[in-house]
Amino acid sequence: MVHLRAATPDDVGAVAWLHADSWQRTYRGLYSDAYLDDGVHAERLDLWTRQFAHPRADQRTVVAEHDGEIVGFVHTLLDEDDHFGALLDNLHVAAAWQRRGLGTRLVAASARAVFDEGPGRGLYLWVLDANARARAFYAAIGGREADHAADTAPDGTTVSGIRVVWPDPKTLLQP
Repeated sequence: MVHLRAATPDDVGAVAWLHADSWQRTYRGLYSDAYLDDGVHAERLDLWTRQFAHPRADQRTVVAEHDGEIVGFVHTLLDEDDHFGALLDNLHVAAAWQRRGLGTRLVAASARAVFDEGPGRGLYLWVLDANARARAFYAAIGGREADHAADTAPDGTTVSGIRVVWPDPKTLLQP
């Protein structure tokens, strides 16, 4: 059984590790090998340490836990964009737990946070153009691709992303 709960500062190491592991599995060929092999774990640990030490008032992070191990998480910024609404900033699921409904549950947790804080706000995220698997997942749960933008990845690589939107995140809530 997987239990969802609000993340705490004690979860920083596990969240950072899962985030780095996800990037190593997903972004090979998109980000530099040097970064993925040698820098991503330290860089993600630094990022999450700072985010938990100085949290934004509008951030909500939910972890999925199984037998005391964090197997997924979602991080949402509620007041990110006046037009598109809340930003689903991070969604990562351990490899062994993918394709088992956990990603859908975590997206629903993000939508729940948005709905509870301010019904009527939308939800959106950015996904890399080349991440076909994630794009298919977001489309399957009702996400609509809205626009494209180039960005600079943490390793300095230029990447192209797609904004995926849910104008009414209530559609993501599970019964």
